[in-house]
Amino acid sequence: MKIFAISDLHLSGKADKPMNVFGEGWEGHFEKIKADWQSRVTDEDVVLIGGDTSWGMYLEEGVYDLKAIAPLKGKKIFVRGNHDYWWHAISRVRASAPDETFSFLQNDCVRAGNLIVAGSRGWLCPGCAEYTEHDRALYMREAERFKLAFAAVKKERREGDRLFVLMHYPPLNAKKEDTLFTQLFEENGVEKVIFGHIHGGTYFPLRSEKNGISYLLTSCDKTRFTLTEIG
Repeated sequence: MKIFAISDLHLSGKADKPMNVFGEGWEGHFEKIKADWQSRVTDEDVVLIGGDTSWGMYLEEGVYDLKAIAPLKGKKIFVRGNHDYWWHAISRVRASAPDETFSFLQNDCVRAGNLIVAGSRGWLCPGCAEYTEHDRALYMREAERFKLAFAAVKKERREGDRLFVLMHYPPLNAKKEDTLFTQLFEENGVEKVIFGHIHGGTYFPLRSEKNGISYLLTSCDKTRFTLTEIG
């Protein structure tokens, strides 16, 4: 089993939001992603998708874009991004999955073989360029949601399991300063953290390490519209 990741697909099958307005590199971006995905992923593999999957405002619009992903191979594990407005009640999202290869994380975890993936959306961290004091309450709330996710991990975890985290926002700033998120990850023995949200010319390393944990930025434009193999 190989593990891949990608984030911020920003599909717009039912929403009038073409991504090429953000630069010519986005022209036909989903076709580029599909070509890479089809050439590398098998049915036995896992693909982690770190939020902002669809521009849809309503569930049926988001599901329309999920169906575009359905023919692609692998077990697909999603977390919500800040633009996934279609993603409301998690029970409705899960009930609308196109098939059994789809899993959706929300303050909990899912197993794939000996891999456990814990997830929540996250939020802007202190030290990030956009962070203000107005973000503090949401930052604190998301830390509490990760505590719920790790409580679920504790019930599921067995000897020999690997533990990854899937989230949308970066859990630390570019200087790799401590955050509530990184502290929780270290306390719970996380191996790798996968996230997105960062686009364009904004600086953030694609791969970094802090206290033995690997942090991987997988926003699709940052990875040239290809999947990142992470395990």
